[in-house]
Amino acid sequence: MSFNCHGRLGPCRKAVLAALAALALTAPLATVPANASPWAEVGDAQLRSDIQLLAAAGVVDDITTQWPLPWAGLMQALNRPDALDGQPANVVAAAGRVRAKAQEQLPSRRLKAEAKLDIASQPAVVYGYDGLGREKAQAQISGEMLLTDTTAIRLSVGGALSDWSGGKGRVLLDNSYIAQKIGGAVVYAGYLSHWWGPGWISALSLSNNAHPMPQIGISRLSTSAFQTPWLSWIGPWQAEFFVGLLDGPRIDKNTLYSGLRVTFSPFPGLEIGLARTEEFCGKHHQCKPIANYFNFQNDPKHPNHVNDEGVIDVHYSGMAWGTAYELYTQIMNEDSNPIVHSFSTHLFGGSVWLPVAGTTLRLTAEYTDSIPTRNIFSFGNVGHGIAYNNYDYVDGMRYRGRTLGFSLDSDSRLASLQASWIDDRNWIYTLSVHRAWISTAQNSWGNAVTTAPVAVDLGEARLALGRAGLEQLLDTR
Repeated sequence: MSFNCHGRLGPCRKAVLAALAALALTAPLATVPANASPWAEVGDAQLRSDIQLLAAAGVVDDITTQWPLPWAGLMQALNRPDALDGQPANVVAAAGRVRAKAQEQLPSRRLKAEAKLDIASQPAVVYGYDGLGREKAQAQISGEMLLTDTTAIRLSVGGALSDWSGGKGRVLLDNSYIAQKIGGAVVYAGYLSHWWGPGWISALSLSNNAHPMPQIGISRLSTSAFQTPWLSWIGPWQAEFFVGLLDGPRIDKNTLYSGLRVTFSPFPGLEIGLARTEEFCGKHHQCKPIANYFNFQNDPKHPNHVNDEGVIDVHYSGMAWGTAYELYTQIMNEDSNPIVHSFSTHLFGGSVWLPVAGTTLRLTAEYTDSIPTRNIFSFGNVGHGIAYNNYDYVDGMRYRGRTLGFSLDSDSRLASLQASWIDDRNWIYTLSVHRAWISTAQNSWGNAVTTAPVAVDLGEARLALGRAGLEQLLDTR
């Protein structure tokens, strides 16, 4: 059972009562932790941190920036007899936590259930990988099981309330899906969250900032390298393609959305991601998806009838003096030319994992800028408001009021520092501070977060105990 409550006390008291009621309903079923799936899913920052630490240490491969992340490749690497030979204590501890999480999350024939409740006085402005508070109130109950050896299903039903003064709520099916293994791939349909990119606080084109849309897709189940000499040079790789429906309140109703990402690691430590996302069809628009998908020109003679974004990200990790580190960047282009007239937005960051008496402290610094540069690195020569907006698809790259990528939307900048420490009891302490410049006076296209430019300082402190931690806490009374 997950519970988050911050903000006004009145809603929190109601939240506690609702949480206890949900626990009473689900307790007979909750003998095994939920969220079982073929993938390590978006949202668990400590799991992601542990996997990245293992990748930096060379224990698992370097495909760590495309989420959901398949369990198969991770477990194959961790189960090698010599996987942890010579590794420091904090890496060994991370491997144990990842193994335990895989045991919890891999599908089984037993019904697994979970209740979640998330209450906030205001929706979160900065919504990172482990974000909470998309709505003022959100509650869900989930049940999942393996139907056959190759078919898993999860039903997650809940509701969201965006206004405490009596605003309309809506039903949520977030993270519901049915997944079918076919050869070395999994085909799925449902409401799946994605995080495409190396950032911890932001992802430029596709993140979990917005609720997941209904979608169908296909993904590799392993990140193993090609066996053929012609392609083995790209190393471990992952690929995913999906098509979703942007339903709900929109001007261009029932717009379709597609995402394609390929990530590969040509040599140890280096990971390169290439992605394309696009809006196509829908009300008011020509619907020739195949012809328009392969039209990379956008001029009067060859007009492009889609709204698309192209992304490249580069991530490098390794060990230095017994300390794991990563450096990364992500660039998103609004035009088809990747170098000139590209209208590029940028993300830069880095992390270190400091060993502390067998435990690990992760320190991350990250900067995101969604004011597009006219050419890829022509800072100062910019095109205000172009990111996430489009003259043809006037709703932009947004879903149900939130941006599909960077949580601060168009023409914004965000500087963040984050520290996260997991102690020897597996209690997780996280402190984040942000300086945000949201929108600009020159942004005539609009911003989903604010109607006028604003600069704000934000801070957040979290303590995550998990089920084991709650049991330890109760045992000390």
